[in-house]
Amino acid sequence: MSKSIERVQVALKNLGFTGEIRFMEKDTHTAQQAAETLGCNVGQIVKSLVFRTADNLPVLAITSGANRVDLKRLGAILESKVSKADAQFVRDATGFAIGGVAPVGIPGDVITLFDQDLFSHDTVWAAAGAPNTLFPLSQQEFSKLAAGRVFDFVERS
Repeated sequence: MSKSIERVQVALKNLGFTGEIRFMEKDTHTAQQAAETLGCNVGQIVKSLVFRTADNLPVLAITSGANRVDLKRLGAILESKVSKADAQFVRDATGFAIGGVAPVGIPGDVITLFDQDLFSHDTVWAAAGAPNTLFPLSQQEFSKLAAGRVFDFVERS
Protein backbone atom coordinates (compact mmCIF):
# COMPACT_ATOMS: atom_id res chain seq x y z
CA MET A 1 0.00 0.00 0.00
CA SER A 2 1.36 3.43 -0.95
CA LYS A 3 2.07 6.16 1.60
CA SER A 4 -0.72 8.26 0.08
CA ILE A 5 -3.30 5.53 0.63
CA GLU A 6 -1.99 4.86 4.14
CA ARG A 7 -2.34 8.58 4.93
CA VAL A 8 -6.00 8.47 3.85
CA GLN A 9 -6.62 5.31 5.87
CA VAL A 10 -5.14 6.90 9.02
CA ALA A 11 -7.16 10.09 8.49
CA LEU A 12 -10.39 8.12 8.10
CA LYS A 13 -9.66 6.14 11.27
CA ASN A 14 -8.83 9.33 13.19
CA LEU A 15 -12.16 10.84 12.09
CA GLY A 16 -13.98 7.74 13.28
CA PHE A 17 -15.28 6.90 9.81
CA THR A 18 -16.18 3.30 9.07
CA GLY A 19 -15.80 3.09 5.28
CA GLU A 20 -13.02 0.92 3.98
CA ILE A 21 -10.75 1.84 1.11
CA ARG A 22 -11.57 -0.22 -1.93
CA PHE A 23 -9.04 -1.08 -4.61
CA MET A 24 -10.63 -1.14 -8.05
CA GLU A 25 -9.46 -3.31 -10.92
CA LYS A 26 -10.45 -0.58 -13.38
CA ASP A 27 -9.07 2.96 -13.41
CA THR A 28 -11.28 5.43 -11.54
CA HIS A 29 -9.27 8.52 -12.49
CA THR A 30 -12.41 10.43 -13.61
CA ALA A 31 -15.81 10.75 -11.95
CA GLN A 32 -17.45 9.01 -14.91
CA GLN A 33 -15.03 6.06 -14.71
CA ALA A 34 -15.59 5.77 -10.96
CA ALA A 35 -19.38 5.83 -11.34
CA GLU A 36 -19.29 3.18 -14.06
CA THR A 37 -16.99 0.96 -11.97
CA LEU A 38 -19.17 1.29 -8.86
CA GLY A 39 -22.48 1.17 -10.73
CA CYS A 40 -23.69 4.41 -9.14
CA ASN A 41 -24.76 7.87 -10.26
CA VAL A 42 -21.90 10.19 -11.29
CA GLY A 43 -23.34 12.72 -8.82
CA GLN A 44 -22.31 10.38 -5.99
CA ILE A 45 -18.64 10.66 -6.92
CA VAL A 46 -16.65 13.22 -4.95
CA LYS A 47 -14.30 15.25 -7.12
CA SER A 48 -11.44 16.81 -5.16
CA LEU A 49 -10.19 19.60 -7.41
CA VAL A 50 -7.27 21.88 -6.60
CA PHE A 51 -7.16 25.53 -7.60
CA ARG A 52 -4.75 28.37 -6.92
CA THR A 53 -5.62 31.84 -5.61
CA ALA A 54 -4.00 35.03 -6.90
CA ASP A 55 -1.81 34.87 -3.76
CA ASN A 56 -0.69 31.35 -4.74
CA LEU A 57 -2.69 29.64 -1.97
CA PRO A 58 -4.09 26.16 -2.63
CA VAL A 59 -7.87 25.70 -2.67
CA LEU A 60 -9.49 22.27 -2.55
CA ALA A 61 -12.98 22.34 -4.08
CA ILE A 62 -14.85 19.18 -3.12
CA THR A 63 -17.66 18.82 -5.63
CA SER A 64 -20.14 16.34 -7.05
CA GLY A 65 -18.89 14.38 -10.03
CA ALA A 66 -21.87 15.71 -11.99
CA ASN A 67 -20.84 19.35 -11.50
CA ARG A 68 -18.27 21.75 -12.88
CA VAL A 69 -16.67 24.41 -10.70
CA ASP A 70 -17.57 27.99 -11.67
CA LEU A 71 -14.28 29.86 -11.22
CA LYS A 72 -16.04 33.22 -10.89
CA ARG A 73 -18.30 31.94 -8.11
CA LEU A 74 -15.38 30.26 -6.37
CA GLY A 75 -13.34 33.45 -6.67
CA ALA A 76 -16.20 35.53 -5.25
CA ILE A 77 -16.42 33.26 -2.20
CA LEU A 78 -12.66 33.49 -1.67
CA GLU A 79 -12.47 37.19 -2.62
CA SER A 80 -9.62 36.35 -4.97
CA LYS A 81 -9.12 35.39 -8.56
CA VAL A 82 -8.65 31.61 -8.83
CA SER A 83 -7.18 29.46 -11.55
CA LYS A 84 -6.72 25.75 -12.19
CA ALA A 85 -3.64 24.26 -10.60
CA ASP A 86 -1.10 22.25 -12.56
CA ALA A 87 -0.09 18.72 -11.60
CA GLN A 88 3.00 19.76 -9.63
CA PHE A 89 1.09 22.38 -7.63
CA VAL A 90 -1.58 19.75 -6.81
CA ARG A 91 1.03 17.27 -5.59
CA ASP A 92 2.91 19.92 -3.61
CA ALA A 93 -0.28 21.22 -1.96
CA THR A 94 -2.00 17.92 -1.20
CA GLY A 95 0.60 15.18 -1.36
CA PHE A 96 -1.59 13.41 -3.93
CA ALA A 97 -1.42 13.06 -7.70
CA ILE A 98 -4.29 14.28 -9.86
CA GLY A 99 -6.93 11.54 -10.01
CA GLY A 100 -6.20 10.35 -6.49
CA VAL A 101 -6.70 13.53 -4.43
CA ALA A 102 -8.63 12.58 -1.31
CA PRO A 103 -10.77 14.95 0.75
CA VAL A 104 -8.89 13.77 3.88
CA GLY A 105 -5.25 13.19 4.79
CA ILE A 106 -3.92 16.40 3.27
CA PRO A 107 -0.80 17.63 5.05
CA GLY A 108 -0.58 21.36 5.67
CA ASP A 109 -3.07 24.15 5.22
CA VAL A 110 -5.35 24.04 2.23
CA ILE A 111 -8.51 26.13 1.93
CA THR A 112 -11.26 23.54 1.53
CA LEU A 113 -14.82 24.18 0.32
CA PHE A 114 -17.63 21.66 -0.19
CA ASP A 115 -20.31 21.59 -2.90
CA GLN A 116 -23.79 21.61 -1.40
CA ASP A 117 -25.04 19.18 -4.09
CA LEU A 118 -23.13 16.28 -2.51
CA PHE A 119 -25.58 16.30 0.39
CA SER A 120 -28.44 15.05 -1.79
CA HIS A 121 -27.04 11.48 -1.66
CA ASP A 122 -27.12 8.94 1.16
CA THR A 123 -23.63 7.77 0.22
CA VAL A 124 -20.85 9.40 -1.79
CA TRP A 125 -17.54 7.94 -2.98
CA ALA A 126 -14.17 9.70 -2.81
CA ALA A 127 -10.66 9.00 -4.07
CA ALA A 128 -8.39 7.44 -1.47
CA GLY A 129 -4.93 8.56 -2.52
CA ALA A 130 -4.53 6.74 -5.85
CA PRO A 131 -6.48 6.74 -9.13
CA ASN A 132 -7.80 3.21 -8.53
CA THR A 133 -8.91 3.59 -4.90
CA LEU A 134 -12.22 4.81 -3.48
CA PHE A 135 -13.96 4.92 -0.12
CA PRO A 136 -17.60 5.51 0.79
CA LEU A 137 -18.86 8.29 3.03
CA SER A 138 -22.33 8.30 4.54
CA GLN A 139 -24.22 11.59 4.48
CA GLN A 140 -23.55 11.92 8.23
CA GLU A 141 -19.81 11.36 7.77
CA PHE A 142 -19.72 13.76 4.85
CA SER A 143 -21.53 16.42 6.92
CA LYS A 144 -18.95 15.99 9.68
CA LEU A 145 -16.13 16.34 7.15
CA ALA A 146 -17.63 19.49 5.59
CA ALA A 147 -18.16 21.13 9.01
CA GLY A 148 -19.69 24.43 7.93
CA ARG A 149 -17.65 24.90 4.77
CA VAL A 150 -20.50 24.24 2.32
CA PHE A 151 -20.97 26.69 -0.56
CA ASP A 152 -22.57 26.99 -3.98
CA PHE A 153 -19.62 27.36 -6.35
CA VAL A 154 -20.67 25.22 -9.31
CA GLU A 155 -21.98 26.14 -12.73
CA ARG A 156 -25.77 26.49 -12.87
CA SER A 157 -27.85 26.61 -16.05
